[in-house]
Amino acid sequence: LALIELLDAHPGLPVVEYARRLGVARATVQSRLDRLHSRRVIESMSPRISLVALGYPVLAVCTFQIRQSSTHTSVYESLQAIPELLELHTITGEDDMMAKFAARSTDDLQRVFDAISSIPAISRTKTSIAMKSYVNDRTRPLLRKIAQGGEQ
Repeated sequence: LALIELLDAHPGLPVVEYARRLGVARATVQSRLDRLHSRRVIESMSPRISLVALGYPVLAVCTFQIRQSSTHTSVYESLQAIPELLELHTITGEDDMMAKFAARSTDDLQRVFDAISSIPAISRTKTSIAMKSYVNDRTRPLLRKIAQGGEQ
């Protein structure tokens, strides 16, 4: 847990620096990192990127209903062509899929949704624009629960 929290707070440090901060040998940190990667606990060492700093302050969540004759895979393949797509999930309930998009402005978001509307497999969309983000990629409380013997 301490290593994961350190990786989360300071991504991209050299292994020797993680070892120094944790008070353990470099080989110990490397072994734990290798194990976390092989178990897919850590999926990436990519830096966190600020979309706002890159000029994409608008965040929208969109749900889709898919035509009965279409598949989730065909929608996924079509949406891959839209670089503003950040996340895509199959969901339960009235809608079939949920996506998160970034945009430079509401006008830019309209351009993105025009591209979505041109996908034949999508029959209906619903969109909400995020006004303010409070939590992004929150995992630390869950990690602490697991470390304290909570359900895994």
